[in-house]
Amino acid sequence: MALQEILARMRAAEALAGRAAGSAQLIAVSKVQPDARVRAVLLEGHRLFGENYVQEAAGKWPGFRAEFDAPPGSLRVHMIGPLQTNKAKQAMDVFDAIHTVDRASLAEKLAKLAQARGACPELFVQVNTGFEPQKAGVLPDALDDFIATCRKMDLGLAGLMCIPPEAEDSAPHFAMLAGMAARNGLTGLSMGMSGDFEAAIAAGATHVRVGSALFGARAYT
Repeated sequence: MALQEILARMRAAEALAGRAAGSAQLIAVSKVQPDARVRAVLLEGHRLFGENYVQEAAGKWPGFRAEFDAPPGSLRVHMIGPLQTNKAKQAMDVFDAIHTVDRASLAEKLAKLAQARGACPELFVQVNTGFEPQKAGVLPDALDDFIATCRKMDLGLAGLMCIPPEAEDSAPHFAMLAGMAARNGLTGLSMGMSGDFEAAIAAGATHVRVGSALFGARAYT
């Protein structure tokens, strides 16, 4: 699916939901994609990308930033995969936002780094809306306390993120996430992927994450 087709579907979903055009941002998920495919999307003018792995992003994006980040700060790369605490420092060097804050130890590490630097990427708390034991994320019934703990550490939060269970209708999970964000005074909602981003936009998503529908199937090696 071409970039312009995805953007057109996003704009249509925004209009259907009575939202302003452009109120939902497309994160082009470029993990494990060949540089040529990423470059093609950059050449079309897109400037927001998502990566799952710190090391891959650290190797890929400095060169692209040097070539395409004009005006400075326009090219943004978001961390959307699990983040190991021992890679938090490098992640803060590489990413403009981290969508996977999911445990106290990681929050504490990010808070210390942010205080030392006087700056921090945008942070989203990952919520395990499906209570799936194999999946990362703060459980819904523990979320309010977790957010309060982050705020006590002066760790600023931009919003919430979720990945609904594959076998379930995503819409109730999106509605749940939106409700939890509103209850905690958060405006960012990172939710929706290739198969359900329109439903996510209807529920208020500010960021949707689209990979294979945009770049084609990934070639894992």
